[in-house]
Amino acid sequence: MSAPPFQLLYTPEATSILGDLRAKKQYAPKLKKVRKALAFLEQQGPSYIGLRTHPMQSIPGPGGATLYQSYVENNTPGAWRIWWIYGPADDAITIVSLGPHPD
Repeated sequence: MSAPPFQLLYTPEATSILGDLRAKKQYAPKLKKVRKALAFLEQQGPSYIGLRTHPMQSIPGPGGATLYQSYVENNTPGAWRIWWIYGPADDAITIVSLGPHPD
């Protein structure tokens, strides 16, 4: 793990979700929030206070890696999150998935 900026990589699942958000105008406000959160993750790093990043305790990441959760929204019904892992390179973060916080 290195200091920001990070290179963001995307799993096929994350790429598909972002494509779905781009495909419909009704998702434009959500896409704007997601892009803003991804920009903070990339440029400021996971420790940026507004992302409220923390490790997931109950769900392991791919290959047993520590899975982290960062906020896209807060205090909103169905608030969106970004789930990610460090790697594969020291300066990379892999976006595993995005979506509403599971209740």
